Amino acid sequence: MAFECNIEARGKAHRMKLGIRLVIVSIIIGILTFFGILPSSLGWVLFGCAFAGGAFTIWESRMGWCVVRAMGFNTRI
Repeated sequence: MAFECNIEARGKAHRMKLGIRLVIVSIIIGILTFFGILPSSLGWVLFGCAFAGGAFTIWESRMGWCVVRAMGFNTRI
């Protein structure tokens, strides 16, 4: 499957910033879970989801491809 570039430079930059923020938030959630501030089961699930979402968003920005736009939705950026 070939991925066609469907976002511009502004969209790539926006997705990269969003992905980095999500990865940072996931690391904070992981630390809070590790030290027992968040419940273990909930904390690790949140950590995994936030990290996976951030990593996917970073990958989207590097590829210049947006899954939402590929499904036919129009995005502002």
